[in-house]
Formats: sequence, C-alpha cells, structure tokens
Amino acid sequence: MEYNFDINKTKFLKDIEYPSDLKKITLNDLKELSEEIRGYLMDTISKIGGHLGASLGVCELTIALHYVFNTPDDKIIWDVGHQGYIHKILTGRKDKLKTIRQLGGISGFLKRSESEYDAFGAGHASTSLSAALGIAAARDFQKKNFKVIGVIGDGSMTGGMAYEAMNNIGLLKKDIIVVLNDNKMSIAPNVWAVQNYFNEMISNESFNKLRNKIWDFTSKMEKKDRLRNILSRVEGGIKGILTPGMLFEALGFRYVGPINGHHIISLVKIFEDVKKLNGPILIHVFSEKGKGPEYASKHYQKLHALNPFNKTTGIELKKAKHPSYTKIFGEALVELAKQNEKIIGVNAAMPDGTGLNVLQKEIPERYFDVGIAEQHAVTFCAGLATEGYTPVAAIYSTFLQRAFDQIIHDVALQKLPVVFAMDRGGLVGADGPTHHGTFDLSYLRLIPNMVIMAPKDEAELRDMLYTATIYKKGPIAMRYPRGESSGVPINKFKEIQIGKGEIIKEGSDIAILAIGNMVLNSVKASEILKAKGVNTEVINMRFVKPLDAELLKYSFGKFQKLITVEDNSIIGGFGSAVSEFAEQYRYKNDIILHGLPDKFIEHGKPEELYHILKLDAEGIAEIVEEFFIDVKGKVLK
Repeated sequence: MEYNFDINKTKFLKDIEYPSDLKKITLNDLKELSEEIRGYLMDTISKIGGHLGASLGVCELTIALHYVFNTPDDKIIWDVGHQGYIHKILTGRKDKLKTIRQLGGISGFLKRSESEYDAFGAGHASTSLSAALGIAAARDFQKKNFKVIGVIGDGSMTGGMAYEAMNNIGLLKKDIIVVLNDNKMSIAPNVWAVQNYFNEMISNESFNKLRNKIWDFTSKMEKKDRLRNILSRVEGGIKGILTPGMLFEALGFRYVGPINGHHIISLVKIFEDVKKLNGPILIHVFSEKGKGPEYASKHYQKLHALNPFNKTTGIELKKAKHPSYTKIFGEALVELAKQNEKIIGVNAAMPDGTGLNVLQKEIPERYFDVGIAEQHAVTFCAGLATEGYTPVAAIYSTFLQRAFDQIIHDVALQKLPVVFAMDRGGLVGADGPTHHGTFDLSYLRLIPNMVIMAPKDEAELRDMLYTATIYKKGPIAMRYPRGESSGVPINKFKEIQIGKGEIIKEGSDIAILAIGNMVLNSVKASEILKAKGVNTEVINMRFVKPLDAELLKYSFGKFQKLITVEDNSIIGGFGSAVSEFAEQYRYKNDIILHGLPDKFIEHGKPEELYHILKLDAEGIAEIVEEFFIDVKGKVLK
C-alpha cells in the first residue's frame, strides 16, 4: 500500500467533516473511503507520531458506526482512547489531526470538552461498558430515545471491570449495544484466555468443513432460504456451545458474531439490523490491529504507538543518544534476576512499555503478563511475596492508581516486600493528563509501611532497584521518568541506605531540596543562579518516605530559606512531607513548595510542559531568585 497522500485528491474524504456528510456516500463506496482514511492517518501520524495501530484496526468499524447510528444523539462510548483517531477524523477534527498530542492541539484520547461526539472520556482501559450503562440508565430516567453503543477491545476484556459492567448490564436488561473489537491484542499480544479458546474452536477444520458442506448442499434445493435459516439457527446454537457466545448469553446478552471487522458492507448491514432490537446485545467483531502497513505485522509494538517514522518502513526518524530509563530498568532487572532466583517480574499488558520484555526474553519462566488488570497484578505479587519471592510489579505510575486499595490492604497492611517499579513518573508528554504520573508520591506517601524513592539518574535507578530487591521490611516503590536517560556512567550495583539523601552541591545562601529527575534540573538552576551571585546548595533527597531527618535538620539549621522541587502534585507530595516535618519540629524557616499545580496538565512535549510550569532549569532558577532576598532586603535581578 502506498501512502503518498494528498487529501485534496481524494474522492470522498476531502468532503467529509461530520457524520452527516458520511451518510451521503453510497454503501458500496465506503470501502474506498476507508482506504482514503487509512492513507490520511498513516501520512499524518508518520510526521508527528501517535497511537496508530488500534485506529488502523477500527477504520471500517468506526465508519460503519457513524454511517448507521445518528451521532451525537446516539452515543458511542469508546474504550482505550487511542482507538479514537478515525472517530475524530469523522467528527469535525479532520484538519486538526496534524495537531494531535501536540501542545495546544487535540487530545490523543477521547475528551468530552473537545467534542460533543466524545460521549465519555477515555484514556485507561475497560471503562466503556460501565459508562455506557450509566448513560443508558440516565436516558431511561429521562424517557429519552437514543442508542448507546459501547466499543470495547484492544485488550480491555482482560480487565475485570468490563465483566462487572457486563454482569450489571445483563441483570438490568438495559438497551445497550456492546461491540467487542477483538484484535487478539492489547499493546502486546493478548492474554485473554477466552480469546484463545474462541480462536481454537472457530477455526476448527472439522466444524468449518461441516458448515460449508451443508451450505453447498442446500444451494441445490428449492426451499434453500428456509432451510438455510433453520441451519443458521442450528449453527448459532453450536456457536453458543463452542464460543464465548455461551458466556455472553449467560451474562444476559444476545450474541451476534463473529463478524469480519474489515468487511464494511457486512458491518453496516449488521448494525442496521441490530439497532432495531432492544435489550443487551453483543456484536463480536474480528479486526487486525495495525491493518495496512506491512511492517506492522513484524513487530507487535509497531502496532501500538510510534514516534515520527518513515511511513514506508516504519523506522523511527530520530534516534536517542542515550538509552531510555525504561531500557535501563529492564536490563538491570534481568541482571539482578540472574543473581537472585527469587526475583519475579510482573506487568499489566505492557512488556515493552515497562522494559520487562527483556526479562520475558531472557528468563521467561519468571515473567508474568496478567493483562490489563492492575488490581490483580498487585495482589498476585502479594501472594508471591508470602512465599518468599521478590515480585517486581512494573506498572506505569498512572495505571498503578487503579490498584490503590490492593496496595493498601493486600500489600502494605501485611508488610509484604513487593517492589513497585513505576515508569512514567512525572509528566510524560503527548499522552496528556490520563497518562501523566503526577500523583504517585501523594497517593503512596499516605500508606503506612511504604518506602518511596526516586532516582536522580540511571545509575541511581540501578542502585535503587538493587536496594528494593533486598529490602524485606515491607513494600517499596521507585518512580522514574519516561524518556532518554542522562548518559552518566553505570557501575556495579550498590545498596543505598533507606531514607538517606545526599548533598550534591554545597552553598551558603539558599537550599534546594529536590527529588527524582528534578535534581539534575536543580543543579543546572544553581549554575544559572551562581552567575547572578546566589550561592545555592542542592540536595538530592532520594526518599520521600522516610525522609532523611538528619539531613533536613542540618538544612533547616543552616538556611533560613529553603525550596522543595518535585514533578508531582504539590498537594500531598514531597514538598508537603518536608513542610509537615518542619511543623512537627517547630522550625520557622521560610519554605516554598515548587511542583505541579492543583489541576490536570494538558498534553505537549515534556520539555514544553516543564518550561511552562517553571520546572526546567531556567524556571527553577527564576522561582529561587524571586524567593531569595539579599541582606539589603532587595530581590536580586
């Protein structure tokens, strides 16, 4: 397939802005439109990067839904927002696609404030059916008449929340259409057990031979339509026994499928029929994630998200100078696992994203992918810990929030030594507020028995991981940023004393207490301040819990003015911990807490966001300069 694309030369896409325009196209022309949309999507995302694979896979499905249903009056609720790119193209945001995930541009996920067609926000997985039920219940209260369609897939059926919703939908018998987009994938190959069972049975050679023979035989008979109708019912019964249709029927759904998710005419006809029906209906659609580019089938991670890339080869255009923190973590874990046979790696459907793909390859028997099921992942790790193992739960900071109760009740309460390796701590950039890891220091700090640390660079990350794997007094969490590491030399592992920080740069005027990746920015800020005559001490606190009491007492004794710096919410985070310490010991020093404000931070490149929030070196220097007053009582300029 060629992707030299000019939207003005398209036959249909150039004239489509909203679903009302889509409905002007004949059914037979929808296939050509789907190819035009794929070409436009590939051309655009290759230049700016984005979540490509899932959207390529739902191209025909998205077109068919908007073609048949009367959106936005009828509500389409998407699961896993990165399936929504084509939905955005068809709902007034075609020309804005080139801004997706860019500073000031449209979101990479579904966002209610962005469009009336985005019925419910979606960034995390397994949420669509619960939201669909809520919308349907509200519709019925108001005696309104519109259809509610929940689209779930791309691995979301591995999340228990989806089954909780389905059970409730079936019990209430609400008028809801569920579209199961079955692409055999989430971000990595799917670990849905029902999926494996279905694939084996539906592709069974004997079953399909029998079906085809019966169909061919009836074609020679006069009353073939009636007989075929009867046989279709028989086949439906067989599928009910052999496929997940049985499961969905048991949950109270009328099961329809399986359907080829790329045969757009069939999809339209099925949706036309189904929209006339009432009650819970599940339509099972098979699709191919990343459908279109040949290279996508060669590496499953290529199916998910890419930085700007060559649209012919799929090769990224820009290579990093240094390995990512994710890669550093993954390789360090394997190095430690080879030394300690008790170390187990656990992730929630993101081996590449968390760096556990290295462990998966090197020591597969000690690697577990539990699917998009963070709650289960945490309690699974708790069970491992009770038997003397050292489970390392590698889960993005923002996704670990989903297992908050399990961290408290199943791990911390029992003082189980589970290691939480939280990638994407702080601002992650283009994925925006659903993926920024901006609350972990706050939501973990309030939990008793929890140790929380953040490395200043990749060498310290390795040492903290080693420290975490030998710590046995309870849970221990380490958060680190997304993206390229700093390029410092990496040495052999060494243990870091729990709760001990270090002075990075001595000074005499003011102290900066920093945590994690804000340490290096603070060191750079101190150089800027030095040129302005401000002698700044920079302290790498390392631990948010427990705090280094001795180092804090030293700092409060030496400096009247102190500033804390973190890329976490200012509420309840590292700075709050330092402020609480000062209050506990009755220190009257002047303290400024510098971090993320009490709001959700929108998407953009990390460097852009840190600059806007004054958390880059220049911004930190500016905040310190404004805070510091010389002996004459004047603010230094």
